Amino acid sequence: MPVTKTLADLSKAMREIDFAMLSTHTDGGAIAARPMSNNAQVDYDGDSYYFTTDDTRMVRDIGRDPRVGLSFLGKSGMLGMRPFFVAVEGEAELVRDRAAFDDHWSPDLDRWFEQGTATPGLVMIHVHAARVHYWDGEDEGEVSL
Repeated sequence: MPVTKTLADLSKAMREIDFAMLSTHTDGGAIAARPMSNNAQVDYDGDSYYFTTDDTRMVRDIGRDPRVGLSFLGKSGMLGMRPFFVAVEGEAELVRDRAAFDDHWSPDLDRWFEQGTATPGLVMIHVHAARVHYWDGEDEGEVSL
């Protein structure tokens, strides 16, 4: 009988995942996805934070329709079998408050944003999960938030 995982279990496994795919709805109705730094070593509590600039399609998409998806792929499952997968459905909020940037900034982000939190046009995307589905080897389940 499969064991249901908690959000804390998923958070522990997700700490080793460096990138997520963030999917948005385009103005033409298509789904667009792009890799975003997951800033590994972050404790996942149902909220995710990503940085970009305000001139991106992603920001325009979220401004029009905040419903987004996140996909994560771990190297191996928690049980040491097949890869570990997580799919998140949630709503994104565009944050332009520099004080909030500091709370979620990591030095690893400097490679993409050389001026750090002072980068012109910097935007933080705050994704609040509503549903988290996981696959871990033979086990799968869902956590609702």
